[in-house]
Amino acid sequence: MESVPVRCPACRRDHTYSTPAYPCPCGAPSAPPVLRGAPVVPITHRTWNDDWVTVRCRTCGRHDQWPQPELCCPCGTVLRIPVRPVTETDSAPGPAGGAGPDRPSHIPLPRTAPPPRPAFQPLPIGTAHDAVASAARYLKWLGYHDVVQPAERSPARIDLRATGLIAQVDAVCRPTVLRDVECLWLNALSASVTSVFFSLAGYAQDAEARADGLGMPLFVMDRTGTPQPVNSAADELISTGA
Repeated sequence: MESVPVRCPACRRDHTYSTPAYPCPCGAPSAPPVLRGAPVVPITHRTWNDDWVTVRCRTCGRHDQWPQPELCCPCGTVLRIPVRPVTETDSAPGPAGGAGPDRPSHIPLPRTAPPPRPAFQPLPIGTAHDAVASAARYLKWLGYHDVVQPAERSPARIDLRATGLIAQVDAVCRPTVLRDVECLWLNALSASVTSVFFSLAGYAQDAEARADGLGMPLFVMDRTGTPQPVNSAADELISTGA
């Protein structure tokens, strides 16, 4: 996962942006190549062409449309992160990491072993309800097959429940704060279950540090509905499943 420094032109706040990786149909992670040194642009209106970019999988050479990378600054400004355009001369790397010969984009490279589970099929996110539905889909993919969404959101802000697990989905355009992480953990502790947090705008630094200490898996989601792990607890959950 590539990280680049980003400065908001509206409030001059500095951020570190991590490029999200998406699952290519061949099974390999694929990420938009960030154009380092190019200025970020505040988003004032949206168009289809501006919201999507073409990304080439470095494993099989396939071209896919993925969301244009964005960063939501706490000041309220949404920033478009520039990426390097894909050209016809781009080629997938060979086995040793160098440039290899072009191959048809619809033919994936052979895999030495099958993945532990099929590739996750995300649901695009347009509303807060979509974000909860996508998080539920992801938890089922991890093995929590009895995930349910309460008919009404509880005062404890529990969005999803499963056997041995509760989850919260933060769909607001600001980083999730420390109090939200601690409240979810306390609710999980009282019920003797595991807690998992999903956020669309990432996490405040102290919230992420607290979750690390508590062993709480943290995920961020983008408009494709593909959760990405933020900490080692999330990586472990992906590895082991339910």
